[in-house]
Amino acid sequence: MTKQWVFGENQPDEQVYELSKTLNISKGIAAILLRRGISDFKSAKAFFRPQLEELHDPFLMKDLDKAVNRLGEAIFAGEKILIYGDYDVDGTTSVSLMYRFLREFSETLFYYIPDRYREGYGISEQGVRHAKELGVTLMVALDCGIRAIEQTALANELGIDLIICDHHLPGDQLPDAYAVLDPKQEDCPYPFKELSGCGVGFKLLQGFCQQNTIPLHQLFQQLDLLAVSIASDIVPIIGENRILAFYGLKRLNTSPSVGLKALKEVGVLKNQLSITNVVFGIGPRINAAGRIGHAKMAVDLLVSENPEEARTIAAQVNSQNTERKDLDKAMTEEAITMIQNNGEADHHTTVLYKPDWHKGVIGIVASRCIEKYYRPTIILTASNEVITGSARSVSGFDIHDAIAACDDFLLQYGGHKYAAGLTMSPSQLPAFREKFEHVVSSRIQKEHLCPQLKIDGEVSLSDLTFKFHDVIDQMSPFGPANMKPTFVCRGLQAKGQPRLLKEAHIKMLLFDPVTDKQIDAIAFGFGEMYDDLVQADSMDIAFHLDVNEYMGNSSLQLMIKDIKLN
Repeated sequence: MTKQWVFGENQPDEQVYELSKTLNISKGIAAILLRRGISDFKSAKAFFRPQLEELHDPFLMKDLDKAVNRLGEAIFAGEKILIYGDYDVDGTTSVSLMYRFLREFSETLFYYIPDRYREGYGISEQGVRHAKELGVTLMVALDCGIRAIEQTALANELGIDLIICDHHLPGDQLPDAYAVLDPKQEDCPYPFKELSGCGVGFKLLQGFCQQNTIPLHQLFQQLDLLAVSIASDIVPIIGENRILAFYGLKRLNTSPSVGLKALKEVGVLKNQLSITNVVFGIGPRINAAGRIGHAKMAVDLLVSENPEEARTIAAQVNSQNTERKDLDKAMTEEAITMIQNNGEADHHTTVLYKPDWHKGVIGIVASRCIEKYYRPTIILTASNEVITGSARSVSGFDIHDAIAACDDFLLQYGGHKYAAGLTMSPSQLPAFREKFEHVVSSRIQKEHLCPQLKIDGEVSLSDLTFKFHDVIDQMSPFGPANMKPTFVCRGLQAKGQPRLLKEAHIKMLLFDPVTDKQIDAIAFGFGEMYDDLVQADSMDIAFHLDVNEYMGNSSLQLMIKDIKLN
């Protein structure tokens, strides 16, 4: 798919020069830092040397004082407490982090994850009634609850106090819970709005520690779980998330919890894990438990202290992930065929329905379809006599707003700008599909329908040194709002015959005919370009700079993100 290269805005020469001189870095890297809001030594120090002491005071969050007081009261009175969380990575890590920490202070602690298929997303009536059966008097909901109006009313009716820790956008009405923690509430003064659900739960525990003089290092031992949440929920890696991810990855790489260590082992994840490794190596395995089976298995794994038990559960989760990948592949092939056969290749949207598609994989399939047809996509399947689906969007387009404009055909919907869920009666599907296409085609801009690749700068091969790489590497952890810098080199040629690997990838030695500088490069997923590439006179490439370690030797290598042949 053709990508549009979008170069970063030019920065004032004087500021570039001053920052490069202050930090003793190249002007190119200084310009990248300026675009990311780093303009002086103080902001650079905060960026390159994040400190846990810089975390915000948790009590700045609306209702946090009420939540901490109620949690402390329940723990010290020996009340039964239920920790409730969603079935995805953010929800299961949230429950695991809170359970692992609080079990040191309470022997009457339970956890609950709803069944994706029988109960659906969020706080369920079944979950609330289960809490009542256990004799629970306090329920802490994590990564869900901000729109659970009826379920909160039921909890109140049954004598259960509810603390909601969520990070999703609130609706017009807030649930009548004992305390509602969500930095996205309009009247919440908390300065950082982009915490994951697990992050909001972490702030509750931070406040609990501060109020009860519990050393914070006890809580920081759980940061590996929080890093997995931050990575997998695709929240911006800036502000507090950057600090928490930085130290969470350190812990994940040096002394992970028993469950995460077992997951690393089954995934054969031996190298230093980055945000990307977590997103593609750990996150899918945790998610697979709730997609193929029940997500409670993921929490059982993540709270385990028994290495043998953890290895057994991790092997099961890994097997479920393999099954998920097979389903994903088969369903994606079906979906692409349906688009081609339905004559919808020129539409502005994709809305596909097949009643026997696996509900646990439809969100992944929606993302796969966007890789082929770059446009807002909804994949639907049958569930409990209704149609349920997952929506995914393209960069810059708010699919949640577009779905909201079609709410007269829906039973339920919710989510984010780029990902949402929805439910409708089968009879409403034709009308919904027609209106959704109309809404999107009237709102979407031409630039939204072409994938963009953001370019941080144009360089020559002679600029690429180990020092250059080391400065970039210190900008990690990389992720949304702090992506790994992408550079462009022009007029390069392949030296010798490029190699085609597994019919899918290209490995080659590139050189600059002007300077005769050469460097190894690999292009994953570019196998279809091989014949054209071999015949091309030269090429412009967009890439990340990486280090390849082989038999004790280190060499620079280009990880190609896009190729334009000349």
